[in-house]
Amino acid sequence: MYTSPKVIKGSSHIDQRGTLSFNNDFNTSEVKRVYFIENLDVQFIRGWQGHQIEQRWFSAVQGSFKIRVITIDNWETPSKNLESSVFILNSSSLDTLHIPKGYITSIQALEEKSKLMALSDYSIGEVNDEYRFDINYFK
Repeated sequence: MYTSPKVIKGSSHIDQRGTLSFNNDFNTSEVKRVYFIENLDVQFIRGWQGHQIEQRWFSAVQGSFKIRVITIDNWETPSKNLESSVFILNSSSLDTLHIPKGYITSIQALEEKSKLMALSDYSIGEVNDEYRFDINYFK
């Protein structure tokens, strides 16, 4: 089966010069692409989208986000009763949520003007591996 999603803990240091946020445990050697997500508002939920082959990493760089994660049992017609795990990312630390292959996500900003950094281990067009389901498909 797949490995489980996990949060790679970041931290920050504050002194008279300002704040330094860091995540020394996040190994970026597999990352090929970086992009940012800014939802329209806090009511909008971006999802469900996932990948059988690709993996993603997410870090809140401004504000905070709720990310729901579901492992898929059948990519063509998944059960509608699959349970989700919930992760909260906040820009006050540089925590990074790793989503391995085999999962779908929904993403909701919890504060106005929130910005989420997303990283992928495949370049655009390198694989055809995008699965989308209506936001109301799952519980």
